[in-house]
Amino acid sequence: MNQVLKGIRILDFGRYIAAPWCSAILADMGADVIRIEKRGGGEDRWVQSVGSDGVGAGYLQFNRNKRAMTLDTTTADGREVAQRLIETADIVVANMPDAAMRDNGLDYESLKAIKPDIILASATAFGRGGPYSNRVGFDGVGQVMSGAVYRSGLPDQPIRNAVPYVDHATALTLAIGTMMALFHRNACGEGQEVEAALLPVSLTISNALVIEETMAQRSRERIGNKGMAIGPSDLFRVGDSWLLIQVTGPGMFKRWCRLVGEEDWFTDPRFANDDLRAEHGDVLNIRMQQWCDDRSAEEAMAALDAARIPASPMLSPLEAGVDPHVQVMGYFKMMDYPGLPAPAPIIETPFRMSATPGTIRSRAPTLGEHTEELLADLGYDSAAIADLRAREII
Repeated sequence: MNQVLKGIRILDFGRYIAAPWCSAILADMGADVIRIEKRGGGEDRWVQSVGSDGVGAGYLQFNRNKRAMTLDTTTADGREVAQRLIETADIVVANMPDAAMRDNGLDYESLKAIKPDIILASATAFGRGGPYSNRVGFDGVGQVMSGAVYRSGLPDQPIRNAVPYVDHATALTLAIGTMMALFHRNACGEGQEVEAALLPVSLTISNALVIEETMAQRSRERIGNKGMAIGPSDLFRVGDSWLLIQVTGPGMFKRWCRLVGEEDWFTDPRFANDDLRAEHGDVLNIRMQQWCDDRSAEEAMAALDAARIPASPMLSPLEAGVDPHVQVMGYFKMMDYPGLPAPAPIIETPFRMSATPGTIRSRAPTLGEHTEELLADLGYDSAAIADLRAREII
């Protein structure tokens, strides 16, 4: 199969989500990605443990298609091994603090001195050059600083999204930037540093909120699951389950009015546009709930689908994995991993290409699984490898 990044080598010093998911996407497209972690394993390896060895759920997703080695890059011998690896690499991916990057010889100037056309792809919390640049930060920091959490939850209780969407969006943003840098290098031979940071990415996602408050001088209240700028919109109880139903635009609103038997609302000035429908959302949501009260979830979904109204049942994570559409589309690949009681559902490449699709070719590696193989490729013989292991360099 044709793989667009075949022949590209990436050294992955990333942890948790933003950097490892970026390199996993590039690995799906054929890049040879080598995960390098400390001898005891990176902290992200054990988060949300699901296996007998403690391997974490996210680790299985974010590190498929990679080879792995352990290496203490704080030692002179470890730095020598790292230098030899860097000489073979096209891209280095990392998300360490700047001081740690320098201590491990992974800052751009150090990398460029070893391989002038190297590309450094780094994920940071706040971006370099500002008063917060030396702070540490995770996904939630981006959420709360972007204005998104201010708008989310109940009037007396803001609620952070449980899903780390800022981390994932930063990973995909970094992958796009890295591909642009690779395109540039292929055109003129010049490497560069690419940075994606949680804060600007989260601000990108919530930019409309910032624009609205800045330009319209309007600060909306937290309204739970109701629509901020549309109506009706909410999670509605249907039998023993919940349906998300969202109506936007005049055409869809008219179809909804016919569905619930409120054709007079076509010309009601309270509902003349989306903003007014959001302002009077309680009226619309009450009518929607009344309509749902008389139907089963299956009946409601069938009627909403026929009326072309966006709606979906609320699924548990387990239900999401076995949803019929998800199954038919093949969005998950079931993969074994040592110590798991059964194959794990690993998400496929989140975009599809007709000629050069991404593929999952191998499971996430065990700790240091390919250390000896990779060192042998660099020219270390078995005695030298044994010596490095004995001295706890690997």
